[in-house]
Amino acid sequence: MTVKELTELIGAEDMTPEADGNTEVTCGYTCDLLSWVMAHGAAGMAWITVQTHMNVIAVASLMEMAVVIIPEGIQMEEPSLEKAREEGIHVLQSEKTAFEICAILSRNGLAGK
Repeated sequence: MTVKELTELIGAEDMTPEADGNTEVTCGYTCDLLSWVMAHGAAGMAWITVQTHMNVIAVASLMEMAVVIIPEGIQMEEPSLEKAREEGIHVLQSEKTAFEICAILSRNGLAGK
């Protein structure tokens, strides 16, 4: 599944439309502890987190993740979004809960890591 397909599937708003929407999403993960994500993250991952600070983008970039998904209508700070744009990292904002997003991704064939 591509980031563009994932965005439509969960009804999210793409906060970084400049990034390549054809990036392949290979797996999903939900966690808010950055050190844990660094230990368990993977390239191509869709990472769901309520964290919105600059370090989220640093971890996503380091792990070569495809997309960061922010649930529950939480807004990411503009400096973090600017960094995501520079790094080519997609950031999606969704009104759905993390649980709802995981369920939708799982039902549509995206496995967890």
